[in-house]
Amino acid sequence: MFVTGFRFQKPRVTLGILPTLLFLPLLTSEAVDFKPPTAQERLAAVGPTEGLDETLRKALQVDDFKPVPVPKPGDWLAAHRETGQTFEQFVRSKPNRPHKQRNIIYLQPLGEFPQLNIPLLETLKHYASAYFGMPVKERPPLPIHGRAVTTRTNQFTGNRQVLTGDVLSILRKNLPRDAFCLMAITMEDLYPDPSWNFVFGQASLRDRVGVYSFARYDPAFYGQKRDQDYEKILLWRSCKVLVHEIGHMFGLMHCIYFKCAMNGSNHLGESDARPMHLCPVCLHKLHHSIGFDVVGRYCKLYHFYGKTGFEKEAKWTAQRVERLAGPAAAKAIIEQQKEK
Repeated sequence: MFVTGFRFQKPRVTLGILPTLLFLPLLTSEAVDFKPPTAQERLAAVGPTEGLDETLRKALQVDDFKPVPVPKPGDWLAAHRETGQTFEQFVRSKPNRPHKQRNIIYLQPLGEFPQLNIPLLETLKHYASAYFGMPVKERPPLPIHGRAVTTRTNQFTGNRQVLTGDVLSILRKNLPRDAFCLMAITMEDLYPDPSWNFVFGQASLRDRVGVYSFARYDPAFYGQKRDQDYEKILLWRSCKVLVHEIGHMFGLMHCIYFKCAMNGSNHLGESDARPMHLCPVCLHKLHHSIGFDVVGRYCKLYHFYGKTGFEKEAKWTAQRVERLAGPAAAKAIIEQQKEK
């Protein structure tokens, strides 16, 4: 399991649960002395590029990506011991890969879903499809009430929270046969264990199910006023956590090499600072599993970012297309992809 959130108590060790937590990084309430990987270690993590086509090799060059910084107190890598996952370790782990009979990403609204308080699921479907190059479908809303779901009242916020393990159990039973994965989206605040304050989301590397919450991405959750950019900010944050959690279901562990969409986050500020793009290590992993056209993928993301007003991300992806295809061809390729 992979979680993104914050714990506030010393963890307890319970005999008998280790197999279920096989893919959970070692977590601790003590400070962790994390040292960012060296340039040589970052390069080695990308993996071998011999035999790849020239465009993909260029896309995996490390010079265009920023290394992960030294974490500040309270950041994910200052509180959670992560060893990282190189490309070759990823391949050896034999992660889930889509195939002809199991190639659809499903989004599952969970619980009450006030349409005015959330980004449109249709927009999230378009983003996930562009990001992973796969069909994305929405399932009918699934109620929480009346089901065997553990809840509690958070001692800091006074808000109700739902235990993620119970949600994941429900999702496993409702996984469609043609689903590569099933991602639940909820307005309920989440927690993965009594020793944790909250999590933004949680996903399973093997079971292909996950859940994430919009709750803490809404200023109203903190008693703050929603400004005129509220819906855009909520969508931006939701897009980030959506692809992060789905990335885990492809077998991608938290990234410790570069600033990357797969970086862990311990608080909202850290989550906001995380980029939407994949670093060369994680891009190589995802390409290994899906085999998309790397330039075409960047073009689709460019058009999505342009339509949603994500100017920074649109500029970044346009630069990537120019970097990979050359200045003369970039404009024509972007326009060609727009028509598809």
